Amino acid sequence: MAGGLGSRFWPISNSDTPKQFIDVMGVGKSMLQMTFERFEKFCRREQIVIVTGEHYADQVREQIPSLEPHQVVVEPMRRNTAPCIAYAAAIINQRDPEATIIVSPADHAIFKQDKFEADMLQAVDVVGSHDWIITLGAQPTKPETSYGYIQFREQASLENAKNLHKVVTFTEKPPVEMARQFIASGEFFWNAGIFVWRLPILMQAYRDFLPAIAETFFSLGIDTPHEDLERVYAHSEAISVDNGIMEKASNVHVMEAGFGWSDVETWDSLYDVSLRDSHGNAILGGNVFTYNTKNTIVTMPDEKGKTVVVEGLDGYIVAASDDTLMICRRSQEEMVFRFASDVALKELIDKK
Repeated sequence: MAGGLGSRFWPISNSDTPKQFIDVMGVGKSMLQMTFERFEKFCRREQIVIVTGEHYADQVREQIPSLEPHQVVVEPMRRNTAPCIAYAAAIINQRDPEATIIVSPADHAIFKQDKFEADMLQAVDVVGSHDWIITLGAQPTKPETSYGYIQFREQASLENAKNLHKVVTFTEKPPVEMARQFIASGEFFWNAGIFVWRLPILMQAYRDFLPAIAETFFSLGIDTPHEDLERVYAHSEAISVDNGIMEKASNVHVMEAGFGWSDVETWDSLYDVSLRDSHGNAILGGNVFTYNTKNTIVTMPDEKGKTVVVEGLDGYIVAASDDTLMICRRSQEEMVFRFASDVALKELIDKK
């Protein structure tokens, strides 16, 4: 799934070039490219399908060249993850009605490729012999309020799979005190947003819990006329697969992810997963010099001849796009939405 807006990473990310198309991690590859390569190691290239918005289809093809037509599934508008997955499932169903499907966001960070591959293949093997939906859960390290939480039964679902548990509840973005209680109980994982299920089980879950989406989306295909696709999306409920199916289905099991995971949804989460120097600074891009600076994240366009000097900051975000520089305390990053809105409004007024 590569249709997110990535608005939290303004100014380096915006609606024209959201997070999944940017080298957020400072490694020379976009999040989408890293995700594609991660799956290509154990899945045939032609079996990887990317779902994105119509404004981003060209960027997908530029970043992942030589894709076949069925591999870029273009949504005419945003309707959350349940319609997105249903549309992709309909197209996959045309090619292989018995397919096993892994659903993954294109903009999450995975830190142990070998373990990721092992976990995915284990999940594929489990759903091959059980009519289950498997979701991946990461061990929480702090009371993060921007993540979903999965409560699980202590007993393992299978004798030979101690990392697999029956799901009890899903909770989306709890308040901090509730998140603390979740972690203290030892009964919760973070929801990594990765699902593994066989296509017949997926389609039956939609028919059981989201019948209107099943009825309209499962008749779509890669050659569906654009006007018909727009009509289906325009009349579709906007709902996540978590709310629409996972919270209701009785056959959902969670596998503890052993591969190191972050959804890299905020500047602070990016700081947490980035390499830092002895002063706690994460320098992710650009020709940057820091003095008397600590606990700060800095990312700049890698422009030849441009040098950035930062002095005297503690706990800041310093980020720039081609035309915007933001300097903001890490503790105040919720202001990013206001900054982006105010700048966009001024640009609109200036144009008039």
